[in-house]
Amino acid sequence: MYKNVLQNIDNIAIWPVVSFVIFFLFFLCLLWYVFTADRKFIDKMKNLPVEATGDDAISNTSNV
Repeated sequence: MYKNVLQNIDNIAIWPVVSFVIFFLFFLCLLWYVFTADRKFIDKMKNLPVEATGDDAISNTSNV
């Protein structure tokens, strides 16, 4: 039943192509961002969870 409904829609074959193009463009943008990202920013974000400064350092040591 559902197969017949989908076959009756005009230009239904274009939607898989559109979805693939959107995915491919997103993937290319993500790759571009990864390869052009600033290394200092990546290192800062990577070390952010382990850095304890200010009030966080005091509260973390008192809970140990």
